Amino acid sequence: MHKRISILEDDAGIREAATLLLESEGYEVLTFSNVSSFMARSPLSEPDLYLLDVMLPDGNGLEVCSLLRSAHETAHTPIIMMSAHEGIEQMRKSCWAEDFITKPFDIYEFLERVGKVVADS
Repeated sequence: MHKRISILEDDAGIREAATLLLESEGYEVLTFSNVSSFMARSPLSEPDLYLLDVMLPDGNGLEVCSLLRSAHETAHTPIIMMSAHEGIEQMRKSCWAEDFITKPFDIYEFLERVGKVVADS
């Protein structure tokens, strides 16, 4: 069975690039471009990892992270936050994510960090 990753990212280019990279590594990828569509996702499609952008058009990825951590069903699912705007220390105080990736990111480092978090889960 393939590991499943959910991506919440409003930038279509980054979302598509991350999807292609992850699918090339054998992951099943579900994508969402805003908080509304993410929150309306099917509970049957819960992933093995969440990749969340911080700055979104209709919300904040740090708030989504907190919601995921507070829900019994998703409290232990790994989360990686991605941002070009927030400092890592600020994110660490706002969300208990397993990792933080600064955008733009190196393709190989991105895949390595995702692979490590998924393997550790």
